[in-house]
Amino acid sequence: MRAFLMYRNRDFDLQEQLPSNAKELTQDLELNTLFNTMAAGDNFLFQVAQKAVLLSLSDLDTIVYRQDILKDCLKNRPLVREMYQIPIEAMEKKRRHWMGIFTRYPAGILGNAREMLELFVELLRKLRSIADEHSDKFESEGFATLFAMIKKELDDEYLSVVDSHLKELKFRDGILISAELGIGNEGTDYVLRKPQGKNRGWVGRIFGPRRPVYTFRIADQDESGFRAVAELRDRGVNVAANALAQSAEHIDGFFAMLRTELAFYIGCLNLSEQLAEMGEPIAFPVAVAPSERKHSFEELYDVCLALAMKRKVVGNDVSADGKDLVMITGANQGGKSTFLRSIGVSQLMMQCGMFVPAGSFRANVCDRLFTHYKREEDATMKSGKLDEELGRMSAIVDELKPNSLVLFNESFAATNEREGSEIARQITRALLEKRIKIFFVTHLYDFAHSFRNKKMQNVFFLRAERQADGRRTFKLIEGEPLETSFGQDLYDRIFGGTEEENCPSGFQKAHP
Repeated sequence: MRAFLMYRNRDFDLQEQLPSNAKELTQDLELNTLFNTMAAGDNFLFQVAQKAVLLSLSDLDTIVYRQDILKDCLKNRPLVREMYQIPIEAMEKKRRHWMGIFTRYPAGILGNAREMLELFVELLRKLRSIADEHSDKFESEGFATLFAMIKKELDDEYLSVVDSHLKELKFRDGILISAELGIGNEGTDYVLRKPQGKNRGWVGRIFGPRRPVYTFRIADQDESGFRAVAELRDRGVNVAANALAQSAEHIDGFFAMLRTELAFYIGCLNLSEQLAEMGEPIAFPVAVAPSERKHSFEELYDVCLALAMKRKVVGNDVSADGKDLVMITGANQGGKSTFLRSIGVSQLMMQCGMFVPAGSFRANVCDRLFTHYKREEDATMKSGKLDEELGRMSAIVDELKPNSLVLFNESFAATNEREGSEIARQITRALLEKRIKIFFVTHLYDFAHSFRNKKMQNVFFLRAERQADGRRTFKLIEGEPLETSFGQDLYDRIFGGTEEENCPSGFQKAHP
């Protein structure tokens, strides 16, 4: 039995290793804010959200498969949450009642497995009831497959047979075991038998012919005798105990997988509800093949910023289809880094089958996503800041594949303008030659302007909007790079007044 809610033909592996750059992606894109909202305080939901988002899909069919399931979840929130509680209840009952894994005696294993199956059958009936009564409310292939499997595997006849077997395995009329005599008159080939006369009616059992029976009784104080009988009983029920324990483990495994795969969608429901409270839009993205170059959206916003601020934030409209490089320049604190985060987070959300934080969104999937952000000065570094940046860039290059996406945020600015521009230019050219898609936030005018002068058709330029009075709109508009990033605006905002008023006498005004 499988859940079929994350893949068509396999289970979601919660033990799968995260990509090597998971730590950097989480830090640079502030993904823990997203995971915490999806988890709503539940550590298990956090773990599932983290794995699902960071283990991006590149298969378009699977992305659409999950999107359709999520659409069903959004339309049937109470039912999905009710379904999620069933495996949680199974886990809690198992924790309270089942000690079978801690015993090595077959009779003990049999009794514990029987009790566990009785609890599981009750929960399977709940799941079957939901499938019977509400399957017509779900349209996705995933839920249709799950419900069809439940109806087929857990039909009335099957559940009735299970109930009958569990009742018999309580052995209220004693245990009937057959055996043969082996070498030295030792017992061999122990077999658990159905009770005699079980298939005859009550008239036949009372008035019918009786087989001869030989009995003996063990004295109350005969401990050795009781141990011998217990050993015979264990040999007789050993096969049944193993089969019952395997059945319990099989159903337990199904509940565990159902919980895991539903947990991803519960996290999505938690996130959608938080965004709805803030009035933020969500949209199901249109994902296209990695070889295409599509990136167009309306009202795309940084979902992690919105969740952190707990209010609606500025969104952006961009059409960068057919572009391999998007160069982002403009005023300091104008929303460039925030925009870059929105690109990275939306890409991950799209490629795990989620909705995205936008009014509409269309993009090609990427084989891998990497971030190269500037880092704060680290006193423990054994080399310079530029060496550290180049070292991280080298590590990224070692894992790059064609059609990967790399997000640069003020990279290679740890040296002078001329050197930084040349390093950035050569790295960018090399990546473009290898069919790597790039979003690059930079203050290096020479670097950005050199690509502008070439008038390359696959390069798109965005600039952080600045009003004439210096106000930032936090919007990104199409525009060529400017020689200034308006540092004086920040100086005036921090210190008040003009730079000339705040600079000590004799100091020259810095170039913006």
